[in-house]
Amino acid sequence: MASVIRRPVAVITAIVLFAEGGGLAWLNWFLGIVVDRQDMSLAGLDPHAMSVSSKAGGVVFGLYFALCGVAALLVALRDRPARGVWRILLISVAVVHGLLGAFVVGLVGWGAFAFMMVVLGLVLLTLMTYDRQVGPADAVSGGDGNGTGGGPEGGKDDGGSPVEDGPAPVTPPAPSTS
Repeated sequence: MASVIRRPVAVITAIVLFAEGGGLAWLNWFLGIVVDRQDMSLAGLDPHAMSVSSKAGGVVFGLYFALCGVAALLVALRDRPARGVWRILLISVAVVHGLLGAFVVGLVGWGAFAFMMVVLGLVLLTLMTYDRQVGPADAVSGGDGNGTGGGPEGGKDDGGSPVEDGPAPVTPPAPSTS
């Protein structure tokens, strides 16, 4: 049941992030062209510098969102949770959408806020539906969440201690009465 929900959510998240990255890059590129053609200046800044920085910012953020889309697509294709840099990218894009949602509600309106929250929800669903479920018995035995024990033997009991890291606890000696 979970696999039926997981893959489409991750694919939709990837598509939305790709579209958002392309749209953001296009918008900043367009604004850079407008600033350059209008020869506009803001507080004495060089119009050419503003144009170039707008285009560069659009390319950088477009690539960032596209890379986050790749992370979501890899999650869907592998049918496993994101690990390492890919997980960090997905978490960071969730934070970015939360912050952007807070800013756009006052600057653009509730529609933009709703879009940001939908994308935030998609990213969080992608992260959380692939998160490993660990029960209390698995947490103690170091299992992999599937009841197999996590070892190469697939859950065979080796008779060892549930806590294998570190030395055994030391019991202090009883006080002498003599």
